[in-house]
Amino acid sequence: MNQNKTKGLLFAILGSVLWGGSGTAAQFVFHHQSIDPIWLVGVRLLTAGSLLIVYSFLKNGRKIFTIFYTKSNILWLILFALLGMVPSQLTYFLAIKFGNAATATILQFMGPLFIILALAVGSRTLPRRIDVISILVALIGTLLLVTKGNLGSLALAPLAVFWGLMAGVGQANYTLIPRRLLKNFDAALVTGWAMLIGSIPFAKIIITNRPASIDPASILFVGGTMLSYLFYLSSLNYLKPDTTGMLSSFEPLTATLLSILLLGVHFGLAETIGGLLILTTSFLQALPTRKKIV
Repeated sequence: MNQNKTKGLLFAILGSVLWGGSGTAAQFVFHHQSIDPIWLVGVRLLTAGSLLIVYSFLKNGRKIFTIFYTKSNILWLILFALLGMVPSQLTYFLAIKFGNAATATILQFMGPLFIILALAVGSRTLPRRIDVISILVALIGTLLLVTKGNLGSLALAPLAVFWGLMAGVGQANYTLIPRRLLKNFDAALVTGWAMLIGSIPFAKIIITNRPASIDPASILFVGGTMLSYLFYLSSLNYLKPDTTGMLSSFEPLTATLLSILLLGVHFGLAETIGGLLILTTSFLQALPTRKKIV
């Protein structure tokens, strides 16, 4: 294994681990302190977005403003911010508030399922065989996760399940909407501007609802967010996107382990199997498809 690939693997794993850690920190903050998740999401968008724009400016200078030169770019950027970035962030942390970081992060991994369905509808074609298998595996996993194997009742609060699934939808929007922008602009730049634009609706609540004190969990939440973006984006310089996608499974694994060890969240056999099945879909989607021999 060459040095660049090793560096890429390290960056991708560190980024995912920090994402998982920030989710667990958010769970502690929501469940043990009177901090509004909407305020915390606004702070996350503002701070991480600012960091990415500074990073992009140091790398590319005034070229960071070229994305605003055409009306179509501005429109897609606003759509990405308000329909992709904000929903993916807000639904995820509402799922944590009403449930826990482990299940919220795992349910967010339903995103590929919604992407498969959206692309199939948009192209008016049937999903591939591997896509159908992925959907069935994800549905079985979700059923086990939210019922703990007792199919007659929900083991999670209905709002936790709802916002967790919406986090998956948000993740799909986050992936699909900016595709046109990402063909012409750097991912860090697109993400940074989208975060800053997405933080605008939160401006009033950020200013007026500041907590009385900031504890280590809140610092870990914000710091983990910023560093995770930088590590993840840096990994893309050395690895293929499908490889980083598979390594992102370290995020729910980290969130689950930290929730169990630090916050006393209990995961039984059914939830564990369900979570693993959902994570498996990422690996199924990375499998190469056979080409027909003519």
